[in-house]
Amino acid sequence: MNIEEYRRRGKEMVDYIADYLENIRDRRVFPNVKPGYMRNLLPDSAPLEGEEWQHIFLDVERVIMPGITHWQSPHMHAYFPATNSFPSLLGDMLADAVNCLGFTWASSPACTELETIVMSWLGKMIGLPDVFLHTNSASKGGGVIQTTASEATLVCLLAGRTQAIRRFHEHTPGLSDAEINARLVAYCSDQAHSSVEKAALIGLVRMRYIESDDNLCLRGDALREAIVNDTKLGLIPFWVCATLGTTGGCSFDNLDEVGSVCLDFKLWLHVDAAYAGSAFICPEYRRWLKGIEKADSIAFNPSKWLLVHFDCTALWVKNSGALHRTFNVEPLYLQHENSGLAIDYMHWQIPLSKRFRSLKLWFVIRNYGIKGLQKHIREGVRLAQKFEALVLADNRFEIPYARHLGMVVFRIKGDNDLTEKLLKRLNHRGNLHCVPASLKGKYVIRFTVTSIRTTNDDIIKDWAEIRLVTTEILKELNIRIADRAKVPLKDTREKNEAFGSSLLLANSPMSPKIVNGSFAAIFDADEFLAKAYAGIRATNQNSPAMRRRVRGILMSGKQFSLDSRMDLYGIDTNTLSQEDSANGMIEENKSINEDVEDAWEGTKSSL
Repeated sequence: MNIEEYRRRGKEMVDYIADYLENIRDRRVFPNVKPGYMRNLLPDSAPLEGEEWQHIFLDVERVIMPGITHWQSPHMHAYFPATNSFPSLLGDMLADAVNCLGFTWASSPACTELETIVMSWLGKMIGLPDVFLHTNSASKGGGVIQTTASEATLVCLLAGRTQAIRRFHEHTPGLSDAEINARLVAYCSDQAHSSVEKAALIGLVRMRYIESDDNLCLRGDALREAIVNDTKLGLIPFWVCATLGTTGGCSFDNLDEVGSVCLDFKLWLHVDAAYAGSAFICPEYRRWLKGIEKADSIAFNPSKWLLVHFDCTALWVKNSGALHRTFNVEPLYLQHENSGLAIDYMHWQIPLSKRFRSLKLWFVIRNYGIKGLQKHIREGVRLAQKFEALVLADNRFEIPYARHLGMVVFRIKGDNDLTEKLLKRLNHRGNLHCVPASLKGKYVIRFTVTSIRTTNDDIIKDWAEIRLVTTEILKELNIRIADRAKVPLKDTREKNEAFGSSLLLANSPMSPKIVNGSFAAIFDADEFLAKAYAGIRATNQNSPAMRRRVRGILMSGKQFSLDSRMDLYGIDTNTLSQEDSANGMIEENKSINEDVEDAWEGTKSSL
């Protein structure tokens, strides 16, 4: 292929990629093939003579696409996101053309320097303390782009091991490195990713799994107890991995408590935030970062949820010297006149060379801006909230653990076999794709919003598919899941003195209506609004009369009818005067944005 044909074929490829992404809804998300399917489509040996490009390209649809799980599909809900974007694709296109190998500053200065700058940008975006950033030439901390979160975990475990062995030699000489290594023990939650276990296997150290609490969270007291017990056995605790956004249930370890324990025992604390780290660009989600100043390293994957395609893992360390002591080899042919003055990333990682990954990250941050990326994250969370509401509105399902960010775990009530049958049939049908997890003995389906192309309509369509298949399975097995018990009005009055009797009476012609009366069982108001609004459509009513009505409701402090309560959500309270707000009449405006009336229309056929 010469340069002229490359120009032509390259433009054709861009068009093919654009068409693929634009029309991805038309493709079955989960492939309907068996292992070895490709053997019958390709010859046993490579061609002796070169082939024409048009013949090669035709085989993309014939050979490749039938076996693709379409990760960019709006109906892909398995694993975690693997997002991409056009700026990211263009960045890698240029990086592939340049094809520099950034093992030292001298091997490609721009590759190294852009990485240090962009990693400081990203660190500031998620609120990391300056000690983790390339703030100046004298800074010991800084960021580096690794391939995966698994590699980042391994890098930090090996660095922590080097540090522990060195420290042990200082106060207890006489043992060899191998003898010390044999006594080292690391810690993580029983909810930690399997890559943490793999890092321990490679590092030849023990891994102690600490049981998480009822919220799937690693707590400080449990960690401290394990460390004390191991110390009494003559072992050497040296490293802890705290997870923010676990793979099974998107749970969060208590970083502040775990960090305090690590400081007390001088252990390396690594934070694995592979999925959730992207969300920390939104200030409202940084509560899970409380205590990050106590950590030694933190990593997350922009290649998951930040519109930068795989591979791209951001890792920050407080002290890069620990990495240097672990990975530093410097033969003469890798030395240069600025050695020691500039960063050489070969000392920060396992491989010698690195790709120009910072280019695509740079393109994405500049093209979207912080606000654009925050909007993307918040939309993913909103869609997950929508799905959560739909699940809670169906009595056959339960959500055993709280939803965090863009992932919901749900199951059919009853034996694990029911949920397992549901998942297998859903994946076999291929209209959506999910994977399971086992959380405290409960088999759950993980439903993650993964695609930037997912819309409300896609969520409704996926939920209709889930409900339809569930109905089929329960009917085949002759299983009926009991409806919610009806609560007598008398009992409801006793539980809530302020309860009004006009629950289903419309107080104004334009007030919100119950879409399906079966959703209007008598609940405590807070529970109803939080969990059962999937049957209600709230509409904005920003008329002066409605604003006066809402003022009256807020000032009275009484429990009105459902319609009156919903008026609080139907009006844009931002339109009320600053004086109203200052007087304390508006405490909080939690808008119900979910248009689940449409959801009901789209799914009622599967009941």
